[in-house]
Amino acid sequence: MTYGFLTLTFALFCAPFVASQEQQGTPPSTWPHNYPGKPSGNPSTAWQNYFRVTSPLPGVDFPISQSYAGNLPVQRAGHPNDTFFFWGFESEQGSLTATPNRHTTEKPWTIWLNGGPGTSSMYGLFFENGPIRIESDGSVTRNQHSWDKLSDIFWIDQPVGVGFSTADSQGYVADQDQVGRDFIGFLDNLVKVFPNLKTRPLHISGESYAGYYIPYIMKAYFSTPNPPVKVAKVFIGDGTIAPGVAFNLVPTLSVVETFPQLIGYDPEVYLYFKEQHELCGYNLSLTYPQTTQLPDIPLVQPRDREIPWAAAMKYTSHAQFLASLKRRATDAEDNTLSKRDREMSRELWKRDISDRLEGVIDPWYGCFLLDMAIDYALNFTYPWNDDGGFNIYDVSDSTNPNPAHEAAPFLNNPQVRAALHAPTSKDWALQFPFVFGEQGREEPSPPPITFLTELATNATAKDIKFVLIAGNNDALIPHLGTELAIQNTTFGGTRGFTRKPATPWSDDQGRFGGIVHQERGWTYALFYGAGHMIPSAVPRTAYYFFKEFVLGNNPTGKVVPAPGGGSYVVGGTRSDLEGKNLPAGPEIYLGEGATQSTYVFPQATRSAWQAFIQTETATTAPAAAPTTRTRRHRALRTETESSS
Repeated sequence: MTYGFLTLTFALFCAPFVASQEQQGTPPSTWPHNYPGKPSGNPSTAWQNYFRVTSPLPGVDFPISQSYAGNLPVQRAGHPNDTFFFWGFESEQGSLTATPNRHTTEKPWTIWLNGGPGTSSMYGLFFENGPIRIESDGSVTRNQHSWDKLSDIFWIDQPVGVGFSTADSQGYVADQDQVGRDFIGFLDNLVKVFPNLKTRPLHISGESYAGYYIPYIMKAYFSTPNPPVKVAKVFIGDGTIAPGVAFNLVPTLSVVETFPQLIGYDPEVYLYFKEQHELCGYNLSLTYPQTTQLPDIPLVQPRDREIPWAAAMKYTSHAQFLASLKRRATDAEDNTLSKRDREMSRELWKRDISDRLEGVIDPWYGCFLLDMAIDYALNFTYPWNDDGGFNIYDVSDSTNPNPAHEAAPFLNNPQVRAALHAPTSKDWALQFPFVFGEQGREEPSPPPITFLTELATNATAKDIKFVLIAGNNDALIPHLGTELAIQNTTFGGTRGFTRKPATPWSDDQGRFGGIVHQERGWTYALFYGAGHMIPSAVPRTAYYFFKEFVLGNNPTGKVVPAPGGGSYVVGGTRSDLEGKNLPAGPEIYLGEGATQSTYVFPQATRSAWQAFIQTETATTAPAAAPTTRTRRHRALRTETESSS
């Protein structure tokens, strides 16, 4: 069996805004700490009181729900120090420790995983959807839209060695299948401590490289004769489900169409990108349903030079390529592939490309079109050519440096470490470089798309739903990559959705949230005004979506049978949303370490572009949502604003 767009596979480093660690040498040996009162023997309900967080946490002068934290073994033979660290919060008093009964079996619970690989899920807790928010100045505030208000939820550091998780030097995972087996072993211990979790519906969720982890966890789940938990839904945001060409490079033209600000709304430059898009074979045809398997896409290297990280893509594993991608995304000086055009005027560059519009792939960039787009913006387009920053996680955010996201001082505080029963054999760090053992060791696991149809078949048989979401402002894993993965997967007997997603959805205050579509147990949503970390960018909208579409069964966007035959979409569809892309708001956010101002191109420039692109794409461009929607998510800085 062949799978589409699998010629090149790589994974992108998705640890938010943190420089990669460059430690070298042998992976460390670490182990959990035995605090006073730890019960003897294997995990059981006797461990509940031990894991209960009872000591005050510095700066947390507001009420939070009861929580439990510590390390549990993954039950890998010969590796007793291989553990996962968890921090779980109750949605109601006693909801985690209640005796299992018919009422508790109906209450959902949630797991949240960040990606990386090697990123601690404490990032999600402190900067996305947890009850405690660490601000850029190090202060601690309450997150008004924490998901523990809706569900018992555990933030889990995994694989072994990541964050406060531990491993001996020979106990790191060899591949993603080991990741899955370790996770099942951890869950088996977790339900021994909290028995009512065993029969309650579990929503396993995460973002970014968790799109790699979670499918392998589900693969292990379906391979386990008597799994320790009852999975109800799989929920992945901006996930690395497809190969890198599909989720990072193929969507470049859609990124430019979403953010024409990158090219200064210039039709001539757009046409060059469109031609390169077609020459590289990136103009894949999506049909509803998908009538044919999407083809393999070879990655064409630059002709005129060798790019170190591009060469790495040809010859090495996912893990070896990650740090290079991270650096190109966040280091302004290394962001572009070359500074050769820094002194060249924009018009000279355009004349230069006009000489090459002969049906030839760009010799300098090859088919690395995203890099060409970033390079163009940094050289020729304000504000990127002025402040030298480009945020691949949220194109609308041109703050340089980005707001700080630093949890290490809090988590490594001895008072916090003891309260959370965390290891003393290591310090917590957001990113861990030895996920697969020796730094850069090849990780041979194929991308999840290679077995996603099999996974979907098993999920359908067990009535497990899939929810995949994407942030419209994300250039690292643009929404088109997720849509390609969906349309290349057979679920419920049909490949992909039968209708193009075009149903608007709104939050609890009636504000436009984006597009949603649901068919045969699969849900897809595109979030307007959000980048890669959706709960951080649009906390209220993400909270509402989690409540309504993940924990709940909101039917908006669902294809259902019509009374007289055929089908219809609940909530209808809008023709202006049926285009290929949802244009972003006009604002680009500026500042140093925080949003201090915005920049919007002149109305005449934007109007001229609108007229051009409507004709060029032969579709009606979506009407812009209220600009206050995007402005609000970038301006979230106070509790009052967060709750508005």
